[in-house]
Amino acid sequence: MMRRLYIVVALLFIVCESSFAQDSWNLKRAVEYALANNISVKQADIQARIAALNLKQSRLMQVPTASISGSSGINSGRSIDPTTNLFTNTQLFSTGFSLSSGVTLFNFFSVRNNIEGNKFDNEAARANVDKIRNDIALNVATAYLQVLVSEEQENIAKLAVQLTLQNFENTRKRVETGALPELNLAELEAQLAIDSSNLITASNTVKQNILQLKAILNVDAAERFVVETPPLDKIPVLTLDELQPEIVYAEAVKNLPQQKVNELKIKAAERYVLSARGQMYPTFSLFAGLGTNYANNKIPSVLQVPTGQLDTTGAKANVNGTLYDVVAPGFRNVITTSTTPFGTQLSDNFRQNVGVQVNIPLFSNGVARTNWEKGKLNVSSLQLQKDQDLVNLKQDIYTAYNDASTAIQKYHAGIKGVETAEKAYNFSQKRYDVGLLPTLDLLTNQNNLNRARVQLAQAHVDYVFRLKLLEFYKGKGITVE
Repeated sequence: MMRRLYIVVALLFIVCESSFAQDSWNLKRAVEYALANNISVKQADIQARIAALNLKQSRLMQVPTASISGSSGINSGRSIDPTTNLFTNTQLFSTGFSLSSGVTLFNFFSVRNNIEGNKFDNEAARANVDKIRNDIALNVATAYLQVLVSEEQENIAKLAVQLTLQNFENTRKRVETGALPELNLAELEAQLAIDSSNLITASNTVKQNILQLKAILNVDAAERFVVETPPLDKIPVLTLDELQPEIVYAEAVKNLPQQKVNELKIKAAERYVLSARGQMYPTFSLFAGLGTNYANNKIPSVLQVPTGQLDTTGAKANVNGTLYDVVAPGFRNVITTSTTPFGTQLSDNFRQNVGVQVNIPLFSNGVARTNWEKGKLNVSSLQLQKDQDLVNLKQDIYTAYNDASTAIQKYHAGIKGVETAEKAYNFSQKRYDVGLLPTLDLLTNQNNLNRARVQLAQAHVDYVFRLKLLEFYKGKGITVE
């Protein structure tokens, strides 16, 4: 029974220690990896590139349009000859080419305001990438610190197992010599089983927290991964005096990307309102075009060919009192058809046009005015969102400050609690060793010590995290070095 117990405990420690042979990740590496691989960051970057394309497209709306078109076809039956504009019943092959261009001269600044709106949207999209990167860095730091506290709890659980195992071994020797009853050994064996279960739970919590951190980093769940554990007391933090909430809030409003995103979105929406208003006024445009065409229509022509005979003309000539018929050489008409050459037709049919167009919107089912009204409401909505975000930001900063203040008090109280629990346990251990204290009382003091250590570890990490959170709001980022 004893041998099996030692084997189980030994295997438990081997399993808990196996991760230390793996590649380690510190917070800096984890944050940099997340910023390069996190899906949310990649999606925000794509949206920023789409916003840049929208800006480019809106700027191109100021450039004249130009297009070349060509067509060819066969017409049968009654149709219009494109070269003569006359009806014809013959089968006709035709082809045509045209070049057209146009540019908006003036439309009450609708295009310009749309460009400015897209410009602010583009800047907002880039600022949103920074916001997502900040959020990811904060999430990574939070998950990273959760791993640290769970590993600290695992270490405390290991220490509890070692302590119980040591007492178990000492008690076993004394039971074998008859100095203590077997009940003491059974009670320690039961405690060892409880401590071993707690160690398994603590170890599983570490694994779960590491899986959560992997998910944020977009690291494969099966990949080897272990968090580098810096000593908590070596992590640099600012004091509460340096992190007064009003000062932190003022810095956060000035530096955090979310506030920049809100401001830029409002500016963009205001420009879109002006652009929508411009759509309700006339638009002046310049247009120009060139064109020509060809058709294989047959053009008839009449040719007079001599017959070799003399034909009377119907006229009479008086020669010495005698009337003679007047004759002339005979001709016959020959009708021929021909097609004007391709190049000649393109030259003869060449045409040009240029002009100014005015488009005055009279009634479009209220679409333009509705878009204008909706744009104004969108500005109001974005302003309210900005105000709500500022309220939430101030609330979060004051909450973080109060939590940090409470965490510091808990941390100092935890230090005192561990010191007191250690003294109580040391006294009880000495009394137990000389047979003056029951095993249950020893275990009670041992459990109190373990609980105090766990509470101290939790308070320490919470205290560090709350201060780091205030540093983050102040624009200092989150580091553990």
